[in-house]
Amino acid sequence: MSAAFGKCFDPSGARYGIPTYPWKFAPDDQLATRRQLRARGLRPGGQPIAAQVMRINRRAGNVRVAYLYRLDLAKPVRPMTSRKWGALALAMLARRTCPRCQITYSYCMPRSLGMCVLCAYPDRHDSARKGAC
Repeated sequence: MSAAFGKCFDPSGARYGIPTYPWKFAPDDQLATRRQLRARGLRPGGQPIAAQVMRINRRAGNVRVAYLYRLDLAKPVRPMTSRKWGALALAMLARRTCPRCQITYSYCMPRSLGMCVLCAYPDRHDSARKGAC
């Protein structure tokens, strides 16, 4: 057994306060992560964290943790209402609209630029802009 495995294996919770398992060694039939719950159509539903899965990167030395929730206490996902769908559509429309030129694209604006590529680099795309307008 490796040293990293030994640091991550604490099923009693004595070291970290909650039961801790190495990556891919958690009990599958009782516990699940948020993503696994969502794939089954469930949500944690306010329950406390039951356990955690830990992975140590040997090169960088950092620790990655995924929290686990009990399947028997999970609740079904709330359905989307028409108001939520509308709010989501408006939010996505805002992410696809350039704040400078007000053109709506079929993709989301890069957050690093804060605007479309044509507005961010106007000197490189003058000929492309003239063709679009």
